[in-house]
Amino acid sequence: MPVGPIFEREVLTTPRRLSHYLMRSGFVAALLILFYSLRQATIGFQDVIFSGDTAHFSALVFRVFAVLQLTLGLFFSTLFSASLVAQEKDRKTLILLLMTDLRNHELAVGKLLSSLLNMVVLLAASWPVFFVLRLLGGVTWEQILWSQGIVIAATLASGSWGCLVAFWREKTFQTIAISVLGVMLFILTAHGAGAILSPQFAELSPFGGLLRVLNPMDPDQPGIIHVSAGTTVVSLLLVAAGLTSLTIARLRIWNPSQEVHQSQRLQDAVERSLQETQNLPAAPREHRPVWDHAVLWREMRTRAYGRRMIWIKLSYVLLSLIVAFAAWEPPPADGRESLILGMVTAPAFSVLGVALVSLLLANAQAVTSVTTERDGKTLEILLVTDLRPSEFMLGKIAGALWNAREMLVMPLLIVSAMSAGGIVPALSAENTVYVSVGFLVLMLFAIALGLHAGISYDNSRQAIAHSLGTMFFLCTGIFVFMLLLVEARSSFAIQLQSFVLFIGFGSLGLYSSLTSRNPSNALTLASLLLPFLTFYAITEFLLGGNLGVCFWICMAYGFAAAAMMVPAMNDFDIVLGRNIQDVT
Repeated sequence: MPVGPIFEREVLTTPRRLSHYLMRSGFVAALLILFYSLRQATIGFQDVIFSGDTAHFSALVFRVFAVLQLTLGLFFSTLFSASLVAQEKDRKTLILLLMTDLRNHELAVGKLLSSLLNMVVLLAASWPVFFVLRLLGGVTWEQILWSQGIVIAATLASGSWGCLVAFWREKTFQTIAISVLGVMLFILTAHGAGAILSPQFAELSPFGGLLRVLNPMDPDQPGIIHVSAGTTVVSLLLVAAGLTSLTIARLRIWNPSQEVHQSQRLQDAVERSLQETQNLPAAPREHRPVWDHAVLWREMRTRAYGRRMIWIKLSYVLLSLIVAFAAWEPPPADGRESLILGMVTAPAFSVLGVALVSLLLANAQAVTSVTTERDGKTLEILLVTDLRPSEFMLGKIAGALWNAREMLVMPLLIVSAMSAGGIVPALSAENTVYVSVGFLVLMLFAIALGLHAGISYDNSRQAIAHSLGTMFFLCTGIFVFMLLLVEARSSFAIQLQSFVLFIGFGSLGLYSSLTSRNPSNALTLASLLLPFLTFYAITEFLLGGNLGVCFWICMAYGFAAAAMMVPAMNDFDIVLGRNIQDVT
């Protein structure tokens, strides 16, 4: 193939995996389940008489599917491309690839297309679902084609960005954090420029272009429909081409990294000094004092995750302040606040966005803290020391909280500031405490999920994908479920059947993610209870509850975190897929 043997190997080996077919069928099945849930939430068991009702329902499903598809494409293309290259670096196999006769474009483009292969297959598998919506009416072929063009271009652009960052940076957590924050910064910058300078700048964002396609009425010329997203597609393709070209040009300058050269020079200097001083007594060396909890000392007192973590944290803080400042507006005097999608106000929605990014980054910090040990061949060394499993797990949990402390503190500060300033009238002092406690429990769950995936999967890419993928699908599923509940407020009892079906499949997906490698009765119970308790907390929130929401969130996610951590602390070797006979 013109792109080289890396992509050719991926094309030949991917169809041999059972997961390839399960992912395609599972994604289409999830869309059909969501289709049925939306129908039950909007139409129910009523007979549809007018074709306009069917067209209105088709347009609603198209909007939900298009936004969901774009969100999945942006997140997973960035994650897959970044983790694929980061895995090569962690296992020291990228140096071997650089020693071959592979050219720069074969290596960069091959890795990029290999990481996007599964995403493109999933997008192609969902196209028949979109074509069926055209048969129901309410959607034109131009809207479908332009929406898919935006999704493909955005997937390619975000994948190119993740690939560039992965070849540029050395540490896995830095790669994932910079990739996620970079995509968010690009989207916020485009929408900010559209709000301040000109609305045309908003079309540079994939979401801005998609909203233009979903609402094709021209505001300047009422009654005229204009469906086009050429500006968005072309700009995203140019961004992808520019990022890929920069990756190709700088690939062998960035790799091998300076750390490899410095370690090699240090090793050569040590060997020369040993040869020169063979007959002289060795000079005493000063060692850094290590705490009694060695794992916690390593997480807090060393640069295990790179030398430039401060820039990532500053970028996150700046991004959080920009989001909070943009949504900082006092409530209207008449007390009638506009709700986004009928759920929360704009300031509350901004806090929710910052909190979700914090949870994803904390989860990435936790899972990479274990995968880095495994790829660096140090996890096996820890197994033969007198280090107890509880010391290892508690050290990793405390280390993840310490390294992600900015992600923990910023949402709490924003919530407290909005409560003190009266920006969100519903945030009283009591409710602020409930929100803070619930967020702390969710942060603990995110870290526990990352550690659970890190010790359960031998492959670092699979561990990162399962951990972040589970967090992302939980957040997306909760958002979609809240949307369904808002649509079904007037006929909740009638739509209860579809809600039970939606929750049941959510439990099945969570069960397969948590117990696929290390099954246990506690994890099975957590997989069954967590979606149902989340459903109860959401309904309590929409009904205006406060303490009940916090209590059931703490019960559901706190129990799930304990179910993941207790086996890891008691049966560490078994969780890793080993036993005492294997060690001896």
